[in-house]
Amino acid sequence: MKKTLYVINPNSNTGVTAGIDAALDILRQDDAPKIECVTLKDGPPGIQTQRDVDLAAVLVREFAEQHREDAAGFVTACFSDPGLHSLREIPGVLSLGISEGSALTAMTLGQRFGVIAILDVSIPRHMRAWAAMGINDRVAGEVAIGRTVAELADSEATLKSMIEAGKSLRDEHRADVLVMGCAGMASYRESLQQAVGLPVVEPSQATVAMALGRLRLGW
Repeated sequence: MKKTLYVINPNSNTGVTAGIDAALDILRQDDAPKIECVTLKDGPPGIQTQRDVDLAAVLVREFAEQHREDAAGFVTACFSDPGLHSLREIPGVLSLGISEGSALTAMTLGQRFGVIAILDVSIPRHMRAWAAMGINDRVAGEVAIGRTVAELADSEATLKSMIEAGKSLRDEHRADVLVMGCAGMASYRESLQQAVGLPVVEPSQATVAMALGRLRLGW
């Protein structure tokens, strides 16, 4: 039986999951593992604080334990990578997080990447992650758009704010690649890239592409 690559949205917002699922259509192939996007209904409405991250980490590990037998791997589709290191304690299961995956991808597209965050409170958490990865000197900066996960559904206002943030990262921070710092931004990649004129990394796409390559190569 063909196994499933589970892409886990750790918050309870089904709209976010739908956006991720649509963004991943381009990566689906008949001879590859099935890509299934799932919503953790007991998760917070949006993962915006460290408390949200800590709660989500437990739920992500519980989901993985329940589905490990039919899993080709797990991708944690939240920019704080909740539960990633716990998942990696499960032997023989590929586990990736979209924050780590997007940063690694961005560094192959340019020298310094800029991150469009949702809220200012998210930025210190992201910076801790870059420091832990040892890549601070490759981060041009982060700019928040001041919108919660739920508010990302207002497409006109969200895209306008993202374009403004992207141009600030390009012109003031000298970023040559942009990373969208929330899985809830998935549907805006192409419009943002066209407006700003820089490569834009959508974290779930980048990380699922990485996972599929790893699975194909047996890593």
